[in-house]
Amino acid sequence: MNLDFEKTGGLIPAIIQDNETSKVLMLGYMNEEALAKTQELGKVTFFSRTKQRLWTKGEESGNYLNVVSIKEDCDRDTLLIKVNPVGPVCHTGSDTCFDEKNKEDVLFFKYLQHFIEKRYKEMPEGSYTTSLFQSGVNRMAQKVGEEAIESVIEACNGTDDRLIYESADMLYHLIVLLTSKGLSIEDLSRELQKRHKK
Repeated sequence: MNLDFEKTGGLIPAIIQDNETSKVLMLGYMNEEALAKTQELGKVTFFSRTKQRLWTKGEESGNYLNVVSIKEDCDRDTLLIKVNPVGPVCHTGSDTCFDEKNKEDVLFFKYLQHFIEKRYKEMPEGSYTTSLFQSGVNRMAQKVGEEAIESVIEACNGTDDRLIYESADMLYHLIVLLTSKGLSIEDLSRELQKRHKK
C-alpha cells in the first residue's frame, strides 16, 4: 500500500464496510500509526481527532471491527476497510453510525451455501448433511422433489407457516444437491440475473 498521508495533513478517511452485508458502518480517520496497528491487531484502530490519540474501536465496549480486507482508493488518500463487526457499531447502540439496520436476511443463503460446502469437504460423522451427500445424487434429487411436493400441498391446502417450513426444506435440499454437482446458489442467482436482463 502506498498511501499519501501528506496530501491530507497526516490523516486519511477510512470507510468501514460490513464484509457480509456491504453496508457502510462508519467513517473514521487514520494516521500511519493507526493503520499499522490495525494491520498488526486485525482490529480497526483509528486516530481520534477529539482525544488526540489512537483508539481501537471496541476497546471499551467489546464491539470490535475485525478486519477482513483493506484497500486504498485510486488517489491513494482514502481507505475502504471491510470488517466483520462484533455487535453494534455506533456508540448510540445502532448497528451503524448512520442509524441503519445492518441485516439482510437473504444473505443467510450465502452463509448456508458455505456451511454446506464445508460439510461436503469435511464430511463429519453424525451430520444429516453428510448423510445426504453419502446417499448419492438420486436420493438427493428425490429429497428435493419430495420437499417441492410438500410445499405445493401446503400452498394449496395448508398454512403460510407450513408453506414457509416446507419451502425452506426444499431450498436446503436443493443447495445440497447443487453442491454435490459442483454448483451453488450463486449459479442460480447468475442465471436469474441473465433472464432478468432479457
